[in-house]
Amino acid sequence: MKKIILVTIFIFMISGCSNVKNLSFNDILQNFNTYGHKTNIYRSGYKYYLPRSMQVEDSTLFNEIIVSEYSKYYLYVDALSYKEKIVKSYNENKDSFYSKTLNINNKYGYVEINKQENEKYLIEIMYNYAKIEVMVDRDKINEALLTSISILKSVEYNDEIIANLFLNDILDFTEEEFNIFNTTSSDSTYLQMKEEIDEDSEYLPDTDLLN
Repeated sequence: MKKIILVTIFIFMISGCSNVKNLSFNDILQNFNTYGHKTNIYRSGYKYYLPRSMQVEDSTLFNEIIVSEYSKYYLYVDALSYKEKIVKSYNENKDSFYSKTLNINNKYGYVEINKQENEKYLIEIMYNYAKIEVMVDRDKINEALLTSISILKSVEYNDEIIANLFLNDILDFTEEEFNIFNTTSSDSTYLQMKEEIDEDSEYLPDTDLLN
């Protein structure tokens, strides 16, 4: 059954992104089990794959702002929790639009989607000590999930570099620390940032999201 679902997702992607909207969230999450692209973004202590239709707008030590045609994706990497192998439980939220615990390939996380007052939807997805937050319209949720999964499943850590960063005490946690185990609350920086979305730009589907 899993193979059928993955093949179905691939067919939908090559036939047009509009068909992705017909997939369930649970089916989309199966993409965590597919092979990821080679990493092409390299940072101190980690690296990841960035789809070709996206670019990094801003970067600090463990935080990235990544832009696509319509949205900004806020990536947070929790190197300290990775180093200490901290795992905190996530309680699925029955009041959310969608909420699910992840335990895939011995890597933990969660997905939570909540409708906002502006009628947009805030997606929070955490996996393997990295988290993405993105705000989208209802009809863009599935595409945003696929994009987020493509990035998060590709994250790889360099244990030696991370150990040296903490050993040398060069990290400024007042700027870099972000609790990826918490959903949006008073500690979230996402809603404090203003998105600049060009509604008139022509959207080009990214076939790199799935393989």
